[in-house]
Amino acid sequence: MNVQCAICDQIEDIDVNSFQAKRLMNRRISSYLCNNCHDRIAEKTNKRHETGNFHLYSSKNKDKRQSKRQK
Repeated sequence: MNVQCAICDQIEDIDVNSFQAKRLMNRRISSYLCNNCHDRIAEKTNKRHETGNFHLYSSKNKDKRQSKRQK
């Protein structure tokens, strides 16, 4: 299966029976990242985590569900 990286537009061939290929076929919205781009993003994210200024914000819907469970 030929897939194209969403960032660098590099075309790669992955096994049709792989988990990643099945995920891309079943969820068309999912985007593929080549190993180089994935590693580069992971490295930069880890650097931001180490600074202490990196925060993951949850969605508003998730916050509402959690507050209802607490009541």
